[in-house]
Amino acid sequence: MILGLLGPEGTFSEKAANKWDLTAELRYFESVSDVVKAVVDEDVDYGVVPIENSLEGSIGMNLDALIEYDVKIAGEVVVPIRHCLLAKGEISEIKAILSHPQALAQCRHSIKNRFGDIEMIEMTSTALAAKRASESKEMAAIASEKSAAKYGLNILLRDLQNQKENYTRFVVIGKIIPEPTSKDKTSIVVYLQKDRPGALYGILGEFASRNINLTKIESRPTKKALGDYLFYIDLEGHVMDEKVQGALKAIEREAGMLRVLGSYPKAE
Repeated sequence: MILGLLGPEGTFSEKAANKWDLTAELRYFESVSDVVKAVVDEDVDYGVVPIENSLEGSIGMNLDALIEYDVKIAGEVVVPIRHCLLAKGEISEIKAILSHPQALAQCRHSIKNRFGDIEMIEMTSTALAAKRASESKEMAAIASEKSAAKYGLNILLRDLQNQKENYTRFVVIGKIIPEPTSKDKTSIVVYLQKDRPGALYGILGEFASRNINLTKIESRPTKKALGDYLFYIDLEGHVMDEKVQGALKAIEREAGMLRVLGSYPKAE
């Protein structure tokens, strides 16, 4: 099996990929969109994509990619995130801090308290930030402990994230939906098309009346008009379960669009 993921080596996506399948061959890409395209083009069997963080919420552009491309969620992995400050030199030498935008956001308060208004530079991944930081003592990276060993950096600070409890949810994307396991989740996206009183209430009622538990509901702009939204919904159960099928058929009659993003085993 070949898994596509954000590179270079040492990213938290790599940790998620190893947690999902330790035996898989890993193939690294420069961006998440490249990972998704590789799945679509069947250059890899599956891709590993971060979509939600416990501190900063959903990663909008990655959620949007699930709609833009013909892929299915086939699994999920939850990874504890512990950010470290890595550098070649000492704290007193640092003039800029590099990392992925999500990592910078997750450590914003800690950076402010320790470094004031130091320059923060966004990179496409935490591992790439570590690689760049290895080129100069004036640069530091927020990245994983593994990245320190990989790129020959010192760990100056540990647990730099704003709160100690920090988790990122990754989804494994492929071309097909796996068979039910009895411990599954289903992800869908719904477009109401015509906003009317009670429209969303009616859709949610289809789940409530069938005793289907929703684990997440989030709105995202369609990017077509102001106030025009898609609703991303995660629910317990598999798309092949009878009561889930019943709810989706009822919603399909009421909504302008319904798309099943995937049914997959819940993360352990």
